[in-house]
Amino acid sequence: MMRVSRKLRKWTATILDLPQDVVLDLPRITMIGGLQLTVENHRGVIHFSPQLLRLAMDNGEMEVTGEDLIIRNIGAEEVFVEGKILGVKLLAKEKPHNLMPKHR
Repeated sequence: MMRVSRKLRKWTATILDLPQDVVLDLPRITMIGGLQLTVENHRGVIHFSPQLLRLAMDNGEMEVTGEDLIIRNIGAEEVFVEGKILGVKLLAKEKPHNLMPKHR
């Protein structure tokens, strides 16, 4: 059912010429020169240190690596980070393993 709903939202975004990040609830990432990073549509901070920021996303996590990272502003769905940003990585959510044995 979720697959149909997602396809319908994507089709609606295309037909109505709407931004897909808004319709599909995707993260919007804006980086300025490796010094500032804004992430919209996150689901919370998992970990923060001066070298690593991990954010929860609908379909996994986002990992920001750097030096002297500082969260300047954080809201319910937006976070603004400053520092020397060295990398941004999206990590897909792992699919749950089927714990039931297969019948032969």
